[in-house]
Amino acid sequence: MNDIYALDLTMQVVIVDDTVINLSLMEALIKKIGGCQSKTFSAPHEALEWCEQNPFDLLIVDYMMPDLDGIEFIARLRQRPALEHLPILMVTADQESDVRYRALETGANDFLTKPIDRPEFNSRVRNMLSLRRSHKLLSDRAALLANEVHQAIEAIRLRERETVIRLARAAEYRDPETGAHIRRMANYSCFIAQELGWSSAQVNMLLEAAPMHDVGKVGTPDAILLKPGKLSADEFVIMKQHASIGYELLKDSNSPVLIMAAEIALTHHEKFDGSGYPHGLANEAIAQSGRIVAVADVFDALTSIRPYKPAWELDRAISFLKEQSGTHFDPECVEAFLRRMDDVEVIRQRYTEEPVEVFEPGRT
Repeated sequence: MNDIYALDLTMQVVIVDDTVINLSLMEALIKKIGGCQSKTFSAPHEALEWCEQNPFDLLIVDYMMPDLDGIEFIARLRQRPALEHLPILMVTADQESDVRYRALETGANDFLTKPIDRPEFNSRVRNMLSLRRSHKLLSDRAALLANEVHQAIEAIRLRERETVIRLARAAEYRDPETGAHIRRMANYSCFIAQELGWSSAQVNMLLEAAPMHDVGKVGTPDAILLKPGKLSADEFVIMKQHASIGYELLKDSNSPVLIMAAEIALTHHEKFDGSGYPHGLANEAIAQSGRIVAVADVFDALTSIRPYKPAWELDRAISFLKEQSGTHFDPECVEAFLRRMDDVEVIRQRYTEEPVEVFEPGRT
Protein backbone atom coordinates (compact mmCIF):
# COMPACT_ATOMS: atom_id res chain seq x y z
CA MET A 1 0.00 0.00 0.00
CA ASN A 2 1.17 3.55 -0.66
CA ASP A 3 2.08 5.68 2.34
CA ILE A 4 -0.43 8.26 1.16
CA TYR A 5 -3.24 6.41 2.91
CA ALA A 6 -1.42 6.67 6.22
CA LEU A 7 -1.36 10.47 6.08
CA ASP A 8 -2.93 12.53 8.86
CA LEU A 9 -6.10 13.95 7.28
CA THR A 10 -7.36 15.91 10.28
CA MET A 11 -9.32 18.83 8.87
CA GLN A 12 -8.60 22.39 9.98
CA VAL A 13 -11.75 24.54 10.04
CA VAL A 14 -11.55 28.33 10.38
CA ILE A 15 -14.61 30.11 11.79
CA VAL A 16 -14.98 33.89 11.49
CA ASP A 17 -17.92 35.65 13.20
CA ASP A 18 -18.02 38.89 15.19
CA THR A 19 -20.57 37.38 17.62
CA VAL A 20 -18.92 35.30 20.34
CA ILE A 21 -21.98 33.15 21.01
CA ASN A 22 -22.10 32.11 17.36
CA LEU A 23 -18.42 31.23 17.45
CA SER A 24 -18.94 29.06 20.51
CA LEU A 25 -21.92 27.28 18.97
CA MET A 26 -20.16 26.49 15.67
CA GLU A 27 -16.98 25.44 17.45
CA ALA A 28 -18.99 22.96 19.54
CA LEU A 29 -20.70 21.58 16.44
CA ILE A 30 -17.35 21.14 14.67
CA LYS A 31 -15.99 19.14 17.62
CA LYS A 32 -18.92 16.71 17.37
CA ILE A 33 -18.25 16.02 13.70
CA GLY A 34 -14.92 14.34 14.50
CA GLY A 35 -11.68 14.37 12.58
CA CYS A 36 -11.67 18.17 12.78
CA GLN A 37 -10.10 20.96 14.72
CA SER A 38 -11.25 24.56 14.66
CA LYS A 39 -9.68 27.99 14.80
CA THR A 40 -12.05 30.84 15.70
CA PHE A 41 -11.81 34.59 15.11
CA SER A 42 -14.11 37.44 16.07
CA ALA A 43 -11.98 40.03 14.26
CA PRO A 44 -12.07 39.54 10.45
CA HIS A 45 -8.77 41.34 9.76
CA GLU A 46 -6.96 39.13 12.25
CA ALA A 47 -8.61 36.06 10.67
CA LEU A 48 -7.59 37.15 7.18
CA GLU A 49 -3.97 37.57 8.23
CA TRP A 50 -3.94 34.11 9.84
CA CYS A 51 -5.55 32.47 6.79
CA GLU A 52 -2.96 33.99 4.47
CA GLN A 53 -0.12 32.46 6.50
CA ASN A 54 -1.46 29.08 7.66
CA PRO A 55 -2.97 25.99 6.01
CA PHE A 56 -6.63 25.16 6.55
CA ASP A 57 -9.34 23.08 4.89
CA LEU A 58 -12.66 24.90 5.33
CA LEU A 59 -13.63 28.51 6.02
CA ILE A 60 -16.94 29.35 7.71
CA VAL A 61 -17.45 33.12 7.59
CA ASP A 62 -20.29 35.39 8.66
CA TYR A 63 -21.60 37.93 6.17
CA MET A 64 -22.53 40.85 8.45
CA MET A 65 -19.31 41.92 10.22
CA PRO A 66 -17.96 45.42 11.00
CA ASP A 67 -15.08 46.88 8.95
CA LEU A 68 -14.83 43.85 6.69
CA ASP A 69 -17.96 41.94 5.64
CA GLY A 70 -17.97 38.31 4.54
CA ILE A 71 -18.01 39.02 0.80
CA GLU A 72 -15.01 41.34 0.97
CA PHE A 73 -13.26 38.82 3.24
CA ILE A 74 -13.74 36.09 0.62
CA ALA A 75 -12.65 38.40 -2.20
CA ARG A 76 -9.36 39.19 -0.48
CA LEU A 77 -8.76 35.54 0.37
CA ARG A 78 -9.36 34.36 -3.19
CA GLN A 79 -6.69 36.74 -4.46
CA ARG A 80 -4.05 34.36 -3.15
CA PRO A 81 -3.47 31.54 -5.70
CA ALA A 82 -2.97 28.91 -2.99
CA LEU A 83 -6.44 29.67 -1.59
CA GLU A 84 -8.38 29.81 -4.84
CA HIS A 85 -9.98 26.38 -4.42
CA LEU A 86 -10.46 26.04 -0.65
CA PRO A 87 -14.13 25.47 0.30
CA ILE A 88 -15.95 28.42 1.87
CA LEU A 89 -19.25 28.31 3.70
CA MET A 90 -20.95 31.67 4.29
CA VAL A 91 -23.33 32.16 7.22
CA THR A 92 -25.81 35.02 6.96
CA ALA A 93 -29.11 36.24 8.33
CA ASP A 94 -29.76 38.14 5.12
CA GLN A 95 -32.55 36.56 3.04
CA GLU A 96 -31.97 38.65 -0.08
CA SER A 97 -30.89 36.59 -3.03
CA ASP A 98 -28.54 39.26 -4.45
CA VAL A 99 -26.25 38.82 -1.41
CA ARG A 100 -25.89 35.15 -2.21
CA TYR A 101 -25.32 35.87 -5.89
CA ARG A 102 -22.53 38.30 -5.04
CA ALA A 103 -21.05 35.80 -2.59
CA LEU A 104 -21.07 33.06 -5.22
CA GLU A 105 -19.43 35.35 -7.76
CA THR A 106 -16.77 36.24 -5.19
CA GLY A 107 -15.97 32.64 -4.34
CA ALA A 108 -18.36 31.24 -1.71
CA ASN A 109 -19.25 27.57 -2.23
CA ASP A 110 -22.31 27.16 0.01
CA PHE A 111 -24.53 28.99 2.53
CA LEU A 112 -26.17 28.65 5.94
CA THR A 113 -28.86 30.97 7.26
CA LYS A 114 -29.04 32.21 10.84
CA PRO A 115 -30.25 30.98 13.22
CA ILE A 116 -28.10 27.95 12.51
CA ASP A 117 -29.92 24.67 12.10
CA ARG A 118 -27.68 22.02 13.65
CA PRO A 119 -28.55 19.08 11.35
CA GLU A 120 -28.14 21.29 8.29
CA PHE A 121 -24.85 22.66 9.63
CA ASN A 122 -23.53 19.13 10.21
CA SER A 123 -24.58 17.92 6.76
CA ARG A 124 -23.14 20.86 4.86
CA VAL A 125 -19.86 20.88 6.79
CA ARG A 126 -19.45 17.10 6.44
CA ASN A 127 -20.08 17.27 2.70
CA MET A 128 -17.60 20.08 2.15
CA LEU A 129 -14.95 18.41 4.30
CA SER A 130 -15.48 15.13 2.48
CA LEU A 131 -14.82 16.84 -0.85
CA ARG A 132 -11.80 18.60 0.63
CA ARG A 133 -10.43 15.33 2.01
CA SER A 134 -10.82 13.65 -1.39
CA HIS A 135 -9.06 16.57 -3.05
CA LYS A 136 -6.15 16.31 -0.60
CA LEU A 137 -5.86 12.58 -1.20
CA LEU A 138 -5.76 13.14 -4.96
CA SER A 139 -3.21 15.93 -4.58
CA ASP A 140 -1.03 13.80 -2.34
CA ARG A 141 -1.38 10.91 -4.74
CA ALA A 142 -0.31 13.17 -7.60
CA ALA A 143 2.66 14.36 -5.55
CA LEU A 144 3.60 10.76 -4.76
CA LEU A 145 3.45 9.78 -8.42
CA ALA A 146 5.45 12.87 -9.39
CA ASN A 147 8.08 11.89 -6.85
CA GLU A 148 8.22 8.35 -8.22
CA VAL A 149 8.65 9.73 -11.73
CA HIS A 150 11.39 12.07 -10.48
CA GLN A 151 13.21 9.16 -8.85
CA ALA A 152 12.97 7.11 -12.04
CA ILE A 153 14.31 10.00 -14.11
CA GLU A 154 17.10 10.54 -11.60
CA ALA A 155 18.06 6.87 -11.84
CA ILE A 156 18.26 7.23 -15.63
CA ARG A 157 20.36 10.37 -15.23
CA LEU A 158 22.75 8.55 -12.89
CA ARG A 159 23.21 5.77 -15.43
CA GLU A 160 23.67 8.38 -18.13
CA ARG A 161 26.25 10.19 -16.00
CA GLU A 162 28.13 6.94 -15.48
CA THR A 163 28.24 6.45 -19.25
CA VAL A 164 29.50 9.99 -19.68
CA ILE A 165 32.24 9.49 -17.10
CA ARG A 166 33.37 6.25 -18.69
CA LEU A 167 33.53 7.87 -22.12
CA ALA A 168 35.58 10.75 -20.74
CA ARG A 169 37.91 8.31 -19.00
CA ALA A 170 38.33 6.33 -22.19
CA ALA A 171 39.79 9.40 -23.87
CA GLU A 172 41.71 10.40 -20.77
CA TYR A 173 43.56 7.08 -20.56
CA ARG A 174 44.92 7.52 -24.10
CA ASP A 175 45.59 11.24 -23.98
CA PRO A 176 48.70 12.76 -22.42
CA GLU A 177 46.42 15.44 -20.98
CA THR A 178 45.54 14.68 -17.37
CA GLY A 179 42.29 14.14 -15.52
CA ALA A 180 43.01 17.40 -13.69
CA HIS A 181 42.93 19.19 -17.04
CA ILE A 182 39.51 17.72 -17.77
CA ARG A 183 38.12 18.96 -14.46
CA ARG A 184 39.65 22.40 -14.77
CA MET A 185 38.50 23.10 -18.30
CA ALA A 186 34.98 21.83 -17.52
CA ASN A 187 34.73 24.23 -14.58
CA TYR A 188 36.18 27.09 -16.64
CA SER A 189 33.55 26.38 -19.28
CA CYS A 190 30.81 26.65 -16.66
CA PHE A 191 32.13 30.03 -15.49
CA ILE A 192 31.87 31.35 -19.03
CA ALA A 193 28.38 29.92 -19.52
CA GLN A 194 27.19 31.50 -16.28
CA GLU A 195 28.49 34.88 -17.38
CA LEU A 196 26.69 34.46 -20.69
CA GLY A 197 23.38 33.91 -18.90
CA TRP A 198 22.96 30.15 -19.20
CA SER A 199 20.44 28.57 -16.84
CA SER A 200 21.57 26.38 -13.96
CA ALA A 201 20.34 23.28 -15.80
CA GLN A 202 22.31 24.20 -18.92
CA VAL A 203 25.44 24.93 -16.88
CA ASN A 204 25.20 21.59 -15.10
CA MET A 205 24.77 19.86 -18.45
CA LEU A 206 27.87 21.63 -19.75
CA LEU A 207 29.84 20.47 -16.72
CA GLU A 208 29.03 16.88 -17.68
CA ALA A 209 29.42 17.30 -21.44
CA ALA A 210 32.63 19.33 -21.65
CA PRO A 211 34.91 16.50 -20.40
CA MET A 212 34.04 14.54 -23.56
CA HIS A 213 35.35 17.23 -25.91
CA ASP A 214 38.30 15.08 -26.97
CA VAL A 215 36.69 11.63 -26.74
CA GLY A 216 37.40 11.20 -30.47
CA LYS A 217 41.08 10.77 -29.62
CA VAL A 218 40.29 7.12 -28.92
CA GLY A 219 40.56 6.82 -32.71
CA THR A 220 43.93 8.57 -32.94
CA PRO A 221 46.98 6.28 -33.35
CA ASP A 222 49.29 6.18 -30.32
CA ALA A 223 52.29 7.14 -32.43
CA ILE A 224 50.61 10.48 -33.09
CA LEU A 225 48.69 10.97 -29.88
CA LEU A 226 51.67 10.26 -27.62
CA LYS A 227 54.38 11.81 -29.78
CA PRO A 228 56.47 14.12 -27.55
CA GLY A 229 57.63 16.35 -30.40
CA LYS A 230 55.95 18.54 -32.97
CA LEU A 231 53.57 16.78 -35.32
CA SER A 232 54.27 16.70 -39.05
CA ALA A 233 51.70 18.13 -41.47
CA ASP A 234 50.42 14.64 -42.29
CA GLU A 235 50.27 13.66 -38.63
CA PHE A 236 48.35 16.83 -37.81
CA VAL A 237 45.79 15.99 -40.49
CA ILE A 238 45.19 12.67 -38.73
CA MET A 239 45.11 14.33 -35.31
CA LYS A 240 42.42 16.76 -36.49
CA GLN A 241 40.12 13.86 -37.29
CA HIS A 242 39.41 13.39 -33.59
CA ALA A 243 36.81 16.18 -33.71
CA SER A 244 34.73 14.36 -36.31
CA ILE A 245 35.34 10.96 -34.68
CA GLY A 246 34.09 12.30 -31.34
CA TYR A 247 31.00 13.68 -33.00
CA GLU A 248 30.26 10.37 -34.71
CA LEU A 249 30.64 8.54 -31.41
CA LEU A 250 28.26 10.82 -29.54
CA LYS A 251 25.65 11.94 -32.09
CA ASP A 252 22.12 10.54 -32.51
CA SER A 253 21.63 10.09 -28.78
CA ASN A 254 18.42 10.68 -26.83
CA SER A 255 20.51 12.08 -24.00
CA PRO A 256 20.67 15.91 -23.84
CA VAL A 257 24.12 15.63 -22.26
CA LEU A 258 25.48 13.47 -25.08
CA ILE A 259 23.85 15.72 -27.68
CA MET A 260 25.69 18.69 -26.18
CA ALA A 261 28.89 16.63 -25.91
CA ALA A 262 28.66 15.74 -29.63
CA GLU A 263 28.21 19.42 -30.46
CA ILE A 264 31.26 20.35 -28.37
CA ALA A 265 33.41 17.55 -29.77
CA LEU A 266 32.68 18.72 -33.31
CA THR A 267 33.08 22.47 -32.83
CA HIS A 268 35.60 23.21 -30.07
CA HIS A 269 38.47 23.41 -32.60
CA GLU A 270 36.59 25.77 -34.90
CA LYS A 271 37.85 29.35 -34.83
CA PHE A 272 35.81 32.51 -34.71
CA ASP A 273 37.31 33.79 -37.97
CA GLY A 274 36.57 30.54 -39.83
CA SER A 275 40.13 29.19 -39.91
CA GLY A 276 39.53 26.26 -37.58
CA TYR A 277 38.56 22.65 -38.20
CA PRO A 278 36.89 20.33 -39.13
CA HIS A 279 34.44 22.49 -41.17
CA GLY A 280 35.86 26.01 -41.09
CA LEU A 281 32.80 27.44 -39.37
CA ALA A 282 32.82 31.08 -38.24
CA ASN A 283 31.12 33.36 -35.74
CA GLU A 284 27.59 32.32 -34.76
CA ALA A 285 27.71 29.26 -37.02
CA ILE A 286 29.88 27.67 -34.33
CA ALA A 287 27.80 26.24 -31.50
CA GLN A 288 28.10 28.46 -28.42
CA SER A 289 29.06 25.44 -26.33
CA GLY A 290 31.99 24.85 -28.68
CA ARG A 291 33.03 28.51 -28.53
CA ILE A 292 32.96 28.35 -24.73
CA VAL A 293 34.97 25.16 -24.47
CA ALA A 294 37.53 26.47 -26.97
CA VAL A 295 38.49 29.28 -24.58
CA ALA A 296 38.54 27.05 -21.50
CA ASP A 297 40.45 24.23 -23.20
CA VAL A 298 43.16 26.39 -24.77
CA PHE A 299 43.71 28.44 -21.62
CA ASP A 300 44.23 25.35 -19.51
CA ALA A 301 46.44 23.71 -22.13
CA LEU A 302 48.62 26.82 -22.22
CA THR A 303 48.96 27.10 -18.44
CA SER A 304 49.64 23.36 -17.94
CA ILE A 305 52.87 21.40 -18.30
CA ARG A 306 52.86 18.88 -21.15
CA PRO A 307 55.56 16.43 -22.29
CA TYR A 308 56.08 18.65 -25.32
CA LYS A 309 56.02 22.10 -23.61
CA PRO A 310 56.42 23.97 -20.32
CA ALA A 311 53.49 25.78 -18.70
CA TRP A 312 52.92 29.39 -19.68
CA GLU A 313 52.79 32.12 -17.07
CA LEU A 314 49.25 33.25 -16.28
CA ASP A 315 49.76 36.77 -17.67
CA ARG A 316 51.11 35.38 -20.93
CA ALA A 317 48.09 33.06 -21.34
CA ILE A 318 45.68 35.92 -20.62
CA SER A 319 47.44 38.10 -23.17
CA PHE A 320 47.13 35.30 -25.71
CA LEU A 321 43.38 35.07 -25.16
CA LYS A 322 43.03 38.83 -25.62
CA GLU A 323 45.18 38.80 -28.75
CA GLN A 324 43.17 35.95 -30.26
CA SER A 325 39.80 37.44 -29.31
CA GLY A 326 37.81 37.87 -32.51
CA THR A 327 40.07 35.58 -34.53
CA HIS A 328 40.51 32.27 -32.69
CA PHE A 329 38.00 32.97 -29.92
CA ASP A 330 34.54 34.47 -29.54
CA PRO A 331 35.16 37.89 -27.90
CA GLU A 332 32.13 37.48 -25.61
CA CYS A 333 33.49 34.18 -24.31
CA VAL A 334 36.93 35.67 -23.68
CA GLU A 335 35.45 38.64 -21.82
CA ALA A 336 33.21 36.35 -19.77
CA PHE A 337 36.18 34.14 -18.87
CA LEU A 338 38.38 37.06 -17.83
CA ARG A 339 35.64 38.37 -15.52
CA ARG A 340 35.90 35.14 -13.55
CA MET A 341 39.66 34.98 -13.05
CA ASP A 342 39.31 34.82 -9.25
CA ASP A 343 37.21 31.68 -9.61
CA VAL A 344 39.59 30.34 -12.24
CA GLU A 345 42.46 30.61 -9.77
CA VAL A 346 40.47 28.68 -7.14
CA ILE A 347 39.93 25.83 -9.62
CA ARG A 348 43.60 25.88 -10.66
CA GLN A 349 44.61 25.42 -7.03
CA ARG A 350 41.99 22.74 -6.39
CA TYR A 351 42.85 20.53 -9.36
CA THR A 352 46.60 20.40 -9.57
CA GLU A 353 48.62 17.75 -11.40
CA GLU A 354 51.85 15.85 -10.96
CA PRO A 355 54.99 17.41 -12.47
CA VAL A 356 55.67 16.26 -16.03
CA GLU A 357 59.10 16.01 -17.66
CA VAL A 358 59.22 18.29 -20.67
CA PHE A 359 60.79 16.59 -23.69
CA GLU A 360 60.55 19.20 -26.38
CA PRO A 361 58.89 22.61 -26.66
CA GLY A 362 57.23 23.92 -29.77
CA ARG A 363 54.19 21.69 -30.28
CA THR A 364 50.94 23.69 -30.21
